[in-house]
Amino acid sequence: MNNPYKNIKDKLIGKIEKAYLTACENGELNKEEYDEITLDMPKEKAHGDFATTFCMKMAKKLGKNPRETAEIIIKNIDRGDVISDIAVAGPGFINFTLDKKWLHDAICYALSNKDTYGMVDIGNKKKVMVEFISANPTGPMHIGNARGGALGDCLANVLNFAGYDCHKEFYVNDAGNQIEKFGLSLNCRFIQAVHGEDAIEFPEDAYHGDDIKESVNAFIELYGAEKYDAMEEGERKKHLVDFALKRNIEKLQQDTGRYGINYDKWFFESELHKNGDVMKVIEILKEKGYTYEQDNATWFKATEFGSEKDVVLIRGNSIPTYFAADIAYHKNKIERGFETLINIWGADHHGHVARMKGALDALGLNGDRLDIILMQLVRLYKNGEVYRVSKRSGKAVTLSDLLDETGTDAARFFFNLRQANTHFDFDLDLAVSKSNDNPVFYVQYAHARICSILNILKNEGIDTETMDENVLKRLECAEEIELMEKIAHFPEEITLSALSYDPSKITKYTVELASAFHSFYNACHVKVDDAELQMARIMLISACMVTLKNACKVLGITAPEKM
Repeated sequence: MNNPYKNIKDKLIGKIEKAYLTACENGELNKEEYDEITLDMPKEKAHGDFATTFCMKMAKKLGKNPRETAEIIIKNIDRGDVISDIAVAGPGFINFTLDKKWLHDAICYALSNKDTYGMVDIGNKKKVMVEFISANPTGPMHIGNARGGALGDCLANVLNFAGYDCHKEFYVNDAGNQIEKFGLSLNCRFIQAVHGEDAIEFPEDAYHGDDIKESVNAFIELYGAEKYDAMEEGERKKHLVDFALKRNIEKLQQDTGRYGINYDKWFFESELHKNGDVMKVIEILKEKGYTYEQDNATWFKATEFGSEKDVVLIRGNSIPTYFAADIAYHKNKIERGFETLINIWGADHHGHVARMKGALDALGLNGDRLDIILMQLVRLYKNGEVYRVSKRSGKAVTLSDLLDETGTDAARFFFNLRQANTHFDFDLDLAVSKSNDNPVFYVQYAHARICSILNILKNEGIDTETMDENVLKRLECAEEIELMEKIAHFPEEITLSALSYDPSKITKYTVELASAFHSFYNACHVKVDDAELQMARIMLISACMVTLKNACKVLGITAPEKM
């Protein structure tokens, strides 16, 4: 059986197309070229199962009022055994109410496909990379990184579920100016640790976090101080950086692993410098005439590609900038065969978008293949107040602190409650509460409740495995139909989420599906004397369990069997 959702949409589109052509042949409408016919899910249940804006889109070409066109289409449409009602609405929508047979097909399809239910093939195995977090390895991951991690990982999961070949990558900035500053900070803290805080003034623009002191203390504890105190400063810095950077990157990997993120690759910026890729890309831009020299620095003519200002590629001290390495990195991604590049950046990087796309255009690599998702800030709240400092560490709240507070499931779910481009207030108290007000608890409890019902029935000797599509016609009450509809729409939700790069659609969908199940549970008993109705309801909640589990898998959260 093919995906019933796609089947029913294809059938409806075919009927609209045929009705239009018939009306043209009858002289009721002028035959004009038409764009792709689309169907949407109406927001209000009273408007039916599907709606099309075809008549409004064609109004200019046909020179006819859209409502009049809609009436003509309806008159010529073949309802068959699919459409139970058609109506014109608003300025010219055509609303379709369908026979419930397609919902029965969707339930059987979900039960037959189980782990793959909801998968669609809109991606055609197109190679896509999602690069996300890419936190500076000179310190711990902060809350912005935490939101980016949830967004990026869930988006990649959605894309894979939608038929793309999606690859997850973390770009480690282990070279350049920030590493120079990292070495300076470590060296100063080393001298202070060995000779006292008055031995050297700590620079204002160095890294002041306690993690620098922690790394230096760990280094001294492991290797001692005497040998390194006697070293030339440059050599000592190298040892300190090598030690602290490795330590920090291992912590980044531990934290992301704990967060449920499994990257396909950790890509190190230093490799681009070692193999000469950074200087090569600068040379290409020079050869193409897109650079100039000013103030002893080499500049990229970013303004020629829509950026507000030009950008430095090589500083006056001959060190390439982060931007230069970033160009080389994106060129490397394309050379590895990725057709679409998706980056998740903080909203403060908005100025970087045009110059990065422009650099790819300058290289002849088509900047349009780069899609940037700009992510707004998050505020944590605890006890009704903004929560900026962890009580456990006394420092700014890190990803690790957050996971200690809420656990992985709640953190991932909450960060995907809103679109990336919206500000978000994260209520820590709500995230750990065991109440229906907590959306992740609400969703997981629905799955656990279904598992409990099915286990009780099995223990009573009731068959919960047999399927008979014919019994599904017994599902007639409003709560049963609404739950069937929600289950049937899951593949479309995956499609819409993938096309819009918005995993929050799946988070919202799981809450709606859980709500539909809880409403069903409150209105209908699964165990009843009527054997046919009992089997139909067992099939319904089993399909709901499959759908909830798959949606949770896409979001990277667990679907517990007990709570």
